[in-house]
Amino acid sequence: MAERDAARSFEVRTYGCQMNVHDSERLSGMLEEAGYVRAPKDTEADVVVFNTCAVRENADNRLYGNLGHLRPVKQNHPGTQIAVGGCLAQKDRSEIVRRAPWVDVVFGTHNLGSLPTLLERARHNEEAEVEILESLDVFPSTLPARRESAYSGWVSVSVGCNNTCTFCIVPALRGKEKDRRPGDVLAEVQALVDEGVLEVTLLGQNVNAYGVEFGDRLAFGKLLRSCGEIDGLERVRFTSPHPRDFTDDVIEAMAETPNVCHQLHMPLQSGSDRVLKAMRRSYRSERYLNILRKVREAMPDAAITTDIIVGFPGETEEDFEQTLEVVREARFSSAFTFQYSKRPGTPAADLPGQLPKEVVQQRYERLVALQNEMSWELNKELVGTEVELLVAEGEGRKDSETRRLSGRARDGRLVHFAPDGAIDREIRPGDVVHTAVTRAAPHHLVADGEITAHRRTRAGDHWEVGERPKTSGVSLGLPSFGAPQPQPAAEQGCAC
Repeated sequence: MAERDAARSFEVRTYGCQMNVHDSERLSGMLEEAGYVRAPKDTEADVVVFNTCAVRENADNRLYGNLGHLRPVKQNHPGTQIAVGGCLAQKDRSEIVRRAPWVDVVFGTHNLGSLPTLLERARHNEEAEVEILESLDVFPSTLPARRESAYSGWVSVSVGCNNTCTFCIVPALRGKEKDRRPGDVLAEVQALVDEGVLEVTLLGQNVNAYGVEFGDRLAFGKLLRSCGEIDGLERVRFTSPHPRDFTDDVIEAMAETPNVCHQLHMPLQSGSDRVLKAMRRSYRSERYLNILRKVREAMPDAAITTDIIVGFPGETEEDFEQTLEVVREARFSSAFTFQYSKRPGTPAADLPGQLPKEVVQQRYERLVALQNEMSWELNKELVGTEVELLVAEGEGRKDSETRRLSGRARDGRLVHFAPDGAIDREIRPGDVVHTAVTRAAPHHLVADGEITAHRRTRAGDHWEVGERPKTSGVSLGLPSFGAPQPQPAAEQGCAC
């Protein structure tokens, strides 16, 4: 049995936010530790794991559609196992097995660590195993992980959410906010840097609310400054902050800590104060814009991105025009725009004034057109400037004339560049290059000129030999800010 288990392959399919991506790295790490091997590309895996999201209405259709496609695969390969986890599993529970009885395992947001045991139990008992816990059994960061990137990593600072936004189902599925000890967060960051990671993204459902568990309203700014003291950590990002909790000390920490990137993703959701109130978003448009003014005063080069929902119940044409006006004034580098999605179990699902699909679609297209115009305008302003790029994997472009690589600038923008000759063969994902922007498009920049500097890195070395670093779980009782705090029995959160 042990030899057969060791040869069993797996594939993890991830939907949703950065937190789900981070969770999937944990799921992969646990399966490898249990003796499974990652399935090669273009092969059928023995175990297929769906790590799901429940934020959007089409999440259900997407999952059950994919499960339907796997039904004949499983019929032709009886040993195949299918597992479903994440937010949609937490929501639908046994309904998944009822609708797709060929599923073997269903697990929730609070028991990621149970997956290997549940798979083995399902094989032994030859029946589906459904285990949904109401509170977290193990903090995710204590679990092993198989990271997808050699040069960047996710680090959770908190899990769960204390807000009650009327459109959002996540708090009901992920639980109340719990904070990790600052020392544990920094220990995980240090462990990643020791492996060659250059860039870390701090994750939390409302990342700048960090500190609520131990009563320190300034904890997140302190954490950013502490990250600045870690030798070898070149870039620090974070997502997603909430305007309600955005304090001046965080802006100061961003501006004064050299390795904290001048990039801010802060959801707006609507520019109408009336709609924001109906959404239970505890800020108004002027408060939001005032934060952006302070950020740009401290960091004129900051790239600011956002989330916007179009067609919230009761949204009038005047409300929508107010959103467009805020977008014009905010000058976002880019925006994730969504058509309102009715989610059963949320207060907004029962609100009057649900808008016709055609109205929402028309407003959505107008918003996208405006944002694309503004993104392009802002990108054009960068033509001729020099950028430092962390070379990315899987984002290059090819055409008949030029082989292009891609990288992320410090402000998060995607830049396609075209090295030539010998230097082309030397640049690896994870390396750092400097070049000048020559052209702009709405969603990316192009640098067709000379590479003025190229630095090879340990992360690039890892990529070159095909390594995907394996990280053990980190739970170290290192000193934290002020008096030591107990490690909370946290609940899983989501950054979306």
